[in-house]
Amino acid sequence: MSNSSGGENHLYRLEMHSISKAFPGVQALDNVTFQLQPGEIHALLGENGAGKSTLIKIMSGAYPSDSGQIFLDGKPLAAYGPHQALQLGIVTIYQETNLAFDLSVAENIFMGRIPGTSRWRVNWKQLYSEAQALLAQLDAGFNAHDKVGSLSPAQRQMVEIAKALSTTAKVIVLDEPTASLTGREVTALFEVMTRLKSRGVSLILITHRLSEVFRICDRLTILRDGKWVNTAPVNEMDESRIVAQMVGRNLDDTPVNRRFQDGSVLLDVRGLCGHRFTDVSFEIHAGEIVGLFGLVGAGRTEVARAIFGAESISAGTLSINGKSLRPRSPQQAIDAGLALVPEDRKFQGLVLEMSVRQNIALPNLKRLSRLGILNPRAEDKLANDFKTMLDIRTPSIATRAQSLSGGNQQKIVMSKWLAKRPRVLILDEPTRGIDVAAKAEVHKLIHQLTDEGMGVLLISSELPEILAMSDRVLVMHEGRLVGELSREEASEEKIMSFTVGQTVADAAV
Repeated sequence: MSNSSGGENHLYRLEMHSISKAFPGVQALDNVTFQLQPGEIHALLGENGAGKSTLIKIMSGAYPSDSGQIFLDGKPLAAYGPHQALQLGIVTIYQETNLAFDLSVAENIFMGRIPGTSRWRVNWKQLYSEAQALLAQLDAGFNAHDKVGSLSPAQRQMVEIAKALSTTAKVIVLDEPTASLTGREVTALFEVMTRLKSRGVSLILITHRLSEVFRICDRLTILRDGKWVNTAPVNEMDESRIVAQMVGRNLDDTPVNRRFQDGSVLLDVRGLCGHRFTDVSFEIHAGEIVGLFGLVGAGRTEVARAIFGAESISAGTLSINGKSLRPRSPQQAIDAGLALVPEDRKFQGLVLEMSVRQNIALPNLKRLSRLGILNPRAEDKLANDFKTMLDIRTPSIATRAQSLSGGNQQKIVMSKWLAKRPRVLILDEPTRGIDVAAKAEVHKLIHQLTDEGMGVLLISSELPEILAMSDRVLVMHEGRLVGELSREEASEEKIMSFTVGQTVADAAV
């Protein structure tokens, strides 16, 4: 790697030279240099807590660095904030969306830059026309007039991407942009990224899906524990070498050779109907992992939330351990032995103002209390056990959840429900935003829990995860279950055939 300063080297669109940043109790970045060429797609890789988010927040003006220099097109940049970064052409799309839910898609895309016919009048026709054209580029399945609050997490991510496309950006940072997108949406996004690259725009992609790195990126930079590890052309690397450099060791990624033995029926769902789904029937046995797959909008999350009592059920029956259940609240479902790790950790899974310790304790207060009084030692032990087990990167279990990275927040949500030890665990995108090492630990933990007799419903948009983890695979299309495949029958081709609405006969062809 070159040690020359950006002022001497104009080969780079952006150079961050010898950047360091410390927070109380942690050295987030230690003398990191990052160089981005004009018209390239550059992957920024590392485990959760490696320093990726801190680096891009310094780049985007959200944080000042403690030391180091930043150059844009060879010119040094003085201290600047997020607004100045946008004016310079540095646009960042964070993993967690930052949108106004009560406004339309178009208003969010052009917020602060609303076109007008005069100083006081908005040109609504132009606003919606330009916004719709941006959505068309992304092949988005919603309208510029829609309220953002009515959109799914995946659709809200598409709004953020359209917002970035609406600017004259020189550098676009995409932090886990595909985490909640379908395969079709990912393909559309990558086509847009390729077009931007051909126009000379430089793009930084942060992702835990290494297949995407090989599919779209030109070069990659790896960080570990706040330090630079390597920068290299993607075509000179392979997956095992990348993972080893990210985690500092070789991971044992040998698939678990488990053979599910039919146990008793833990969860029996018959003819369930509700918002966005109709006539859904399936069962989950003790020790079984049932994968639930489908495109965004197929009804997967709505089924999970209805079973958990978070959404109403209009028809059908549920039973757990043979006992009939009609949950009218999540608490009733929890008392019956159900737990749900939700898709949207920020709004549904965490109390962001509370500490790591308090979030993990929340569903487990009875277990941690005696005579109604919370035992602080038991609370600390529970939090520390899961901090170690899932490698939650936090200065302390007293740290507020809102200050941690998205991946570490997801680990907290996993921890609080795994600690509950339910009979049936529903996991809605449990490894979204989690690094490769933590994902392996989560998978190992799921296997351990099912070996002990727990039943698991695993909802994931990652088909390789569904295929690797599931004893049976259920497939949804437009609110209905359209396919059920055993581990032996399941293949990528058959599952994808069902997701687009082919019949059983069609999928077998």
